[in-house]
Amino acid sequence: MSTFQAPKGTYDLIPPDSATFLAVREAISAPLRNSGYGYIETPGFENVELFARGVGESTDIVTKEMYAFETKGGDRLALRPEGTASVLRAALEANLHKAGNLPVKLWYSGSYYRYERPQKGRYRHFSQVGAEAIGAEDPALDAELIILADQAYRSLGLRNFRILFNSLGDKECRPVYRAALQDFLRGLDLDEDTLRRAEINPLRVLDDKRADVQKQLTDAPLLRDYLCDACTAYHEEVRELITAAGVAFEDDPRLVRGLDYYTRTTFEFVHDGLGAQSAVGGGGRYDGLSEMIGGPALPSVGWALGVDRTVLALEAEGVRLDIPAATSVFAIPLGDEARRVLFGKVTELRKVGVAADFSYGHKGLKGAMKNANRSGARYTVVAGERDLAEGVVQLKDMESGEQIAIGVGEVVAELETRLG
Repeated sequence: MSTFQAPKGTYDLIPPDSATFLAVREAISAPLRNSGYGYIETPGFENVELFARGVGESTDIVTKEMYAFETKGGDRLALRPEGTASVLRAALEANLHKAGNLPVKLWYSGSYYRYERPQKGRYRHFSQVGAEAIGAEDPALDAELIILADQAYRSLGLRNFRILFNSLGDKECRPVYRAALQDFLRGLDLDEDTLRRAEINPLRVLDDKRADVQKQLTDAPLLRDYLCDACTAYHEEVRELITAAGVAFEDDPRLVRGLDYYTRTTFEFVHDGLGAQSAVGGGGRYDGLSEMIGGPALPSVGWALGVDRTVLALEAEGVRLDIPAATSVFAIPLGDEARRVLFGKVTELRKVGVAADFSYGHKGLKGAMKNANRSGARYTVVAGERDLAEGVVQLKDMESGEQIAIGVGEVVAELETRLG
């Protein structure tokens, strides 16, 4: 056993389970790629201030969960705890918003890091696929992203997820609600840290998961009762568009989300089969974030879906993805000349797009056939000195058990035909 182990709260992705994670990433990103979203990749770490300004200094992410460090050159950096701030920073830095084609539509996939108490469904290192539409204020964009996420989950076979939906208002109506909520919170029996948070950003208190806090919030004022006419109309149009698309959702007037940059539309995907950690993804509109990090006014909307959480949701529903075998053809040489010939055939098969593998390590027929079975290959190609003397190899169908001799020069064309 190795002296080293994965750090606490992290995990390794290894075959065969890693194939499921890849399939989930592919399924989530497929609707985005078909809808004008281009791929973006950002560094795994950023300036600490990017997250302090964008995510919010009062959030648990910034105050408790961020992996921050100082470089040898004195820079203060942090492992990225979420994707939106990094993607928006990259888009601004590259002046994508000045190319004349707004919104800028981007999708990404990667690992994120938060220092949390490890538990099932919540890790210190986790994987997400996300999407951002930058530079346009349009209810159709909000609806599009919700519909695409719903489409992705349904393409995986998930059925028992719910979409929670709310509006957080904007800079016109939220200050009035903020004052009313602060007045309410000051009258509760809350600890000093929570009261301090209520003064900085009272909406964060609504997101507090502690039972003793939630119990006191039963009669808290609701933001929907304070929405201005513009926010109400915007919210209703998003609701109408996703309803017309056949996407079911639940209005949740207490839904806040854990990041300070959200405005107006906010939503969360939850799966009740995951227990306490029921959220599998979420997002919303963040019209002021660009200005928070030093950019121009760029109304934007986006989401991030957890790959780890989605895999757990699939397991909870008993959904098994149809993942093709990594290998279609397995070649087994018996003898040095056969090794040379079959290795060449394997190389040819790979060049024409056939997934092929080879029996390495000079194994005997029995051991090599075990490897062929484990590989999941549909066909094996076996050749010994006698076969080659006759100019043939033995082709075996691993499903039917049928075995035939075919000419050495016909192997690649025959397998291409059989595998379609």
